[in-house]
Amino acid sequence: MRKSSYLIWPIVTGILAAVLILQLFPDLLSPQVTTVEIREAAPADSGTPHLGSGPVSYSAAVELAAPAVVNIYTRTLVKQQLNPLFNDPFFRRFFDLGTPPQRERIESSLGSGVILSKQGYIVTNNHVIAGADSVLVALRDGRESQAEVIGTDPETDLAVLKINLPDLPSIALASSDSLRVGDVVLAIGNPFGVGQTVTMGIISATGRNSLGLNTYEDFIQTDAAINPGNSGGALIDAYGNLIGINSAIFSRSGGSQGIGFAIPSNLARQILQDLVENERVIRGWIGVEIQELTPAWPRASALTKPAA
Repeated sequence: MRKSSYLIWPIVTGILAAVLILQLFPDLLSPQVTTVEIREAAPADSGTPHLGSGPVSYSAAVELAAPAVVNIYTRTLVKQQLNPLFNDPFFRRFFDLGTPPQRERIESSLGSGVILSKQGYIVTNNHVIAGADSVLVALRDGRESQAEVIGTDPETDLAVLKINLPDLPSIALASSDSLRVGDVVLAIGNPFGVGQTVTMGIISATGRNSLGLNTYEDFIQTDAAINPGNSGGALIDAYGNLIGINSAIFSRSGGSQGIGFAIPSNLARQILQDLVENERVIRGWIGVEIQELTPAWPRASALTKPAA
C-alpha cells in the first residue's frame, strides 16, 4: 500500500499541473499558424493621399510656363564645295576656266528656347545655334525678333541669346537639387516644327553622366517625349517651374523612345550668369590629369624600390 501511495501522488500532481497549464494556455492544443502582418491601405475617406493621386489636368502649369518657351529658327550660309578638278591648276589653265564662281546655299534648322528674364535673355542649347548666321526667335503670342548671341558654352551645350521686345514673359526657376525619381514633369518645345507642343512623363533618373554628349554631364533623364526640335525647350514640374533644359534623346530611329535628357536648371542658371557677366564661362583648372596605373608605369617612373 505504501508503494502505491507513493505512485498516486506524482500522478495526481502531474494531472493537476496539466489542467492548470491548459487553462492558462489554451493555444497549446491548437496547431501553430504563421501570422503574416500586412499593412492595409488607408480607407478612401481617411484623408490620407493615395499613391498615384494627382490633378486631373496640368493646364495651369502649362499656362504659366508655355508663354516663356520660344521657337528658334536659324539660317546658315553654306558654301558648296566645287568639283576637285576645279582646284587643279593644270585643268583650269587647259580649259581657261579662270576663277569659277563660288556656289552658296542656305541651310535652315529649328529648335526651342526658354526666356529666363524679362530683359530678354533666352537659354537654349549650343548645338541649336552653333554656326548660325542669323537667329530668329518666335514667341507664343506671334511676335518675332532677331536674336543676339550673348555667349555660348559648348562644354555644357548651353547658349544665351537676347531679344529686345516689350512685355516679355519669363519662367520661374525651381532648384533641380530637390528633384526625385518619379516626379511628374512636362516637356515643352517645338518638335519637327509643328508648333509648340507639351508632353508629359516622370523623372526616370538624375545625375546621368558618361553619355559622351558633353564635357560636363549631369543630366535629368525623363520619359516625357522629346523629339528633334525640342532641343533647348523647357522641362517643367507640375507647378509650371523650370527644372531643366531639354537637350538630347537616346534613339535608334530618330524619334522618341522614352529616354530623354535635360540639363538641370541650377546649371543653366549658373551658365546664364557667367555668359551675361563675362561673355564666357570661367572654370578652375589645376593642371592635373588622370591616367590609368599599369604595371609598367611605376617601373618607368622609378617609383618602385630597388631590389635589395
